Amino acid sequence: MWIQISSGRGPDECELAVGLFLKDFQKECTEKGINTQVLDAELGNKKGNFKSVLVSLHLDEGSAEVVPVDVVPADAYNSSIISGTILWICKSPYRPNHKRKNWFINIEVLKPPEKLEFQEKDVKFESMRSSGPGDQNVNKVETAVRAFHLPTGFTVTASEERSQYMNKKLALTRLVALIKSKNHEGNENHKKDAWMQHNTLERGNPVRVYEGSSFKLIKKDINGEF
Repeated sequence: MWIQISSGRGPDECELAVGLFLKDFQKECTEKGINTQVLDAELGNKKGNFKSVLVSLHLDEGSAEVVPVDVVPADAYNSSIISGTILWICKSPYRPNHKRKNWFINIEVLKPPEKLEFQEKDVKFESMRSSGPGDQNVNKVETAVRAFHLPTGFTVTASEERSQYMNKKLALTRLVALIKSKNHEGNENHKKDAWMQHNTLERGNPVRVYEGSSFKLIKKDINGEF
């Protein structure tokens, strides 16, 4: 699961609130056995501040393998899902004479983009003859191959090598590269879509309220009620 923390294109005070909430949220998740990883961050106008931060949640059970958050105990996982407006009540640290004390940021729960997986058992090969200029047969032996990745429908061909075995290896390499490229493209498109959420900030009905320069939590929305 991904959590996006956004200033909603607000002023420097809102960008400061994003950084303060990030620290508080990471501490809260750690106490529940949930690890957080910052996937992307848009820096704010002032050092240490953020316009937006994209965070993934996962559980590390002391091994090298990162376990998806889907297997986190339900109580800990559900209580870590925060979606809506956060209100920070504090006198501006940047503009001492400014009358405004209410600063809003937005929390959006996002589903990670689907990741394409590659397994060689999902590849079907078809042999064919290599061709030269004008479709002239280079040889009568079917050394070229066409590889089909059945789950995605991706298709690649390889005919540069002299043996069918080597062309199969080359085709597999091309499929792996293609799937990696599609995954990267999907991640980038997903991040762009997440950025569009910055304009959806609602300045009211906060799910949490923090107060003061210490960013103390004073109200927490539980089942829709404070």
